[in-house]
Amino acid sequence: MASSSSRPGDFYGAAAYRSREGLSTRQVGGSDEIQLRIDPIHGEFDEEITGLRKQVRQLRNVAQDIETEAKFQNDFINQLQMTLIKAQAGVKNNMRRLNKSIIKEGSNHIMHVVLFALLLFFVVYFLSKFSRR
Repeated sequence: MASSSSRPGDFYGAAAYRSREGLSTRQVGGSDEIQLRIDPIHGEFDEEITGLRKQVRQLRNVAQDIETEAKFQNDFINQLQMTLIKAQAGVKNNMRRLNKSIIKEGSNHIMHVVLFALLLFFVVYFLSKFSRR
């Protein structure tokens, strides 16, 4: 098989994967095989890979914690919505009963409230007037 590249040593596009320092390729005999050599200078890659694995594990744990918290908050919001719906239904029922009571009793209760407010106003007025003397 012929190589599509015109440079010698670029076997099957191996030059695209070659780094400046670590990887190099060479032809083995007269065959189409590629031999890959990694410089021993870059042995700290194993340590970096181990460090990256630890970071990935930590990120996965954080993602799981976030998922757990999101589920908890979603459940809490659903319960809060149900409580709000029940409270709205209760208020609606009480408003309906109050309206029926107003229609049944007439507007006498409004007159009672106005008279009570006037009486309270005069009591406070006289108490403040007599307490100044």
